[in-house]
Amino acid sequence: MRRYGKPKLEGQSYRARPGAYAILPRGGRLLLTYQAGIHNEFQLPGGGIDPGESPVTALHREVFEETGWRIAKPRFLGAFRRFVFMPEYDLWAEKICHIYRAHPVRKLAEPPEEDHSVHWVSPEQGMIGLGNPGDRAFLQRVF
Repeated sequence: MRRYGKPKLEGQSYRARPGAYAILPRGGRLLLTYQAGIHNEFQLPGGGIDPGESPVTALHREVFEETGWRIAKPRFLGAFRRFVFMPEYDLWAEKICHIYRAHPVRKLAEPPEEDHSVHWVSPEQGMIGLGNPGDRAFLQRVF
């Protein structure tokens, strides 16, 4: 599996943290989430897969939590890994990112998750604004 970002730090242990993330195009635009607070970055909507949860179930849940949108027809595009420190969990993680393309169907609510806001951007703006190179690489493949 391809790695994006910094390599493992020598002597640092990492905990596997699988997640599911979505590229959500609609009408020539792309739905991204902006996470304020400690991250302050644009991200593909998505997040951690809970124990016993399937990646697709996690994708639906996480996209709703971060955007308030319901999605349909997720299609798996691929996966990559990143080695990062997650300050919100005080955790060194090997993030295993499962990337999907899906259709944003309908806005049901404002994002329930604190510090998240929804942004519709052009694919070009997404390429510039996304916070990690793995997300940008998958976005480039789609567009």
